[in-house]
Amino acid sequence: MEIKLILPTKKYKEKIELYKQGFLNASSEMIGCGSLEHDDVDTWLKKCIDYKKGKNLPDGFVPVTQYICVRKNDDKIIGMLQIRHYLSEYLLNFGGHIGNSIAVDERNKGYSKTMLALGIKKCKSMGINKILITCKDTNTASKKSILANGGIYENSKKLNTNKTVERYWINL
Repeated sequence: MEIKLILPTKKYKEKIELYKQGFLNASSEMIGCGSLEHDDVDTWLKKCIDYKKGKNLPDGFVPVTQYICVRKNDDKIIGMLQIRHYLSEYLLNFGGHIGNSIAVDERNKGYSKTMLALGIKKCKSMGINKILITCKDTNTASKKSILANGGIYENSKKLNTNKTVERYWINL
């Protein structure tokens, strides 16, 4: 069950398309995938490069580094993780430094905890020493992963959609 975080490249284009299609087929939310839900893979890959450099960001966005999480034994994309380089007002309240998701057919296998741990190491190497991670109050799997990685609950905030987001901090 070894996994690694890597920057997305054209080499993974077909696998990224399969990952995306799995979410669309399941009508599942694509957290930590940037604009992948709305863009074709080539456009998304270009945005990943630009956004990491802070170029061509939509209003209100901050620079982000996008990763795909690949299982080492078969090179399958089992998740995606995005690191926001710093927090805007919105991210401070609702989004946090890290957004991530697990492939629909790979959930409940323990990948989220490990992927989040790898993301935390990436944050540390980027000089982010206090990480905010959020999840919906109904997302038990994410909550378990955050707590297993040292998350300390701060509070909950209501979204405009009447859903509640829980906010956790991890000090490195």
